[in-house]
Amino acid sequence: MAVKTITIKESAYEALKSLKFARESFSDTILRVARRKPLSAFFGALSKKTGERLEREVFGARKKRNQAHRARVNQIAKTFNEM
Repeated sequence: MAVKTITIKESAYEALKSLKFARESFSDTILRVARRKPLSAFFGALSKKTGERLEREVFGARKKRNQAHRARVNQIAKTFNEM
């Protein structure tokens, strides 16, 4: 197994150390933290009520964004039609 030596700030070392499990190497900690987690890993993080509220807020924000986009496109089209 090849090894590399890296230099990190003391604060980075302390942050990494705080994430390290008792019988885990620093390499294992780095690999665990650096891995991208699948969306399914977050299942259950929100209560059903909170999830539903978040979903409503997201859909509401998307609706407002889409309406504003359509208004801008219509204004641009109107401007070009007047030329």
